[in-house]
Amino acid sequence: MDVVVIENCRRLREMLIDVLLGVDDIDVVAHAEDEKTALSLMESHQPHVVIVDLDLSGGSGIGLLTALNNDRGRYSDAKAVVFTNHNSVALRRRCESLGIDGYFDKSYHLDDLIDYIRSERDALAR
Repeated sequence: MDVVVIENCRRLREMLIDVLLGVDDIDVVAHAEDEKTALSLMESHQPHVVIVDLDLSGGSGIGLLTALNNDRGRYSDAKAVVFTNHNSVALRRRCESLGIDGYFDKSYHLDDLIDYIRSERDALAR
């Protein structure tokens, strides 16, 4: 299963990629730290899952999710999940209105994110 990681913090991005690469049948095909690069990578790689941080070095995770929601065919039918430090109900609802498939808090839900990725991998294998 192909995954794209969109995360502006280099250290966290590298850690997340390392964790994902330790999961059988998961391939991190690309990563980015800004919205423009992320959209280009989504279009060229057509991943199964994209992990999106809301704070990006250029643009925003909300902008990325809006683009994905508005033009799903162009950027693949990837499952979009948010991995963020922003755990407000209003922001979560905004992301849900943009069609996300999961919302995970960086401080508490790394294991839940990995479990979600595994379940998507297993569903794809069926």
